[in-house]
Amino acid sequence: MISIRDLSFRYRGRETYALSNINMEIPDGEFLGIIGPGGAGKSTLLCAVNGVVPHHHSGDFYGEVIVEGHDTAQADPETIARCTGSVFQDIDGQMTASVVEDEILFGLENFGVPREETEARMEEALLAAGIGDLRDRNVYSLSGGQKQKVIIAAVTALRPRIMLLDEATGELDPVSSRNIFEFLRRLNGEYGITIIAVEQKIMLLCEFVKRLAVMDGGRLILSGGVKDVLQHARELEDAGVNIPRVTTLARRLKSGGLYGGELPWNIPMACRMMRSIVHASS
Repeated sequence: MISIRDLSFRYRGRETYALSNINMEIPDGEFLGIIGPGGAGKSTLLCAVNGVVPHHHSGDFYGEVIVEGHDTAQADPETIARCTGSVFQDIDGQMTASVVEDEILFGLENFGVPREETEARMEEALLAAGIGDLRDRNVYSLSGGQKQKVIIAAVTALRPRIMLLDEATGELDPVSSRNIFEFLRRLNGEYGITIIAVEQKIMLLCEFVKRLAVMDGGRLILSGGVKDVLQHARELEDAGVNIPRVTTLARRLKSGGLYGGELPWNIPMACRMMRSIVHASS
């Protein structure tokens, strides 16, 4: 369980708050997507959950973030690190080894995973990330997208109780991005891992998450199921959030009196919408 109560935070030397009065309850086993325009405070919120804020980024911190019973502002960072696995945008800054295999082994060994489990976990994580052929490669020879997959594999191999991903598929192609989210959904479903993902690929996010949170100007402006949040399409657009194109299409069809069903947010739903329109007009 993650409990965020009256959280506000301002980086040292800044005049404005990166987070303002955030209140959220994230139950165990949640798969939450966080969306919002640039500068909305999404990354800072993730940093507050894993303790990077305020331990490594100092400033004015108010309220509390409770993760697995630990107050992140008071607990030792290592304690929070054992609860949370994070994948952030600075991929090179997260690399600790020179070879892909060693990068994944580093976390497994430091977290005391039994030796008989390490090989199976490594193989599963490498295959899920689509980088089984990179196992013996030097990380400095990899592309940005490949490095991103290595970090995701290293974190997922640890199977933390909570995973935080800040635009973790930013440099990946659509197929690779979908593969990662398929794997995340399996981790969420089979192992009950709580997953919180900041993502710009809104249609992809809507297909996989159970709930959406929308941020703007450091505030949480909307939160709920995907269907419920997308009903506020006008508010999302006003906040600078790109909603799925199929949702925009459906809204225009609704305004023209051509469609009366629920708003779609992925291709299969859009196909069903179009079939219903064609059937009604025939």
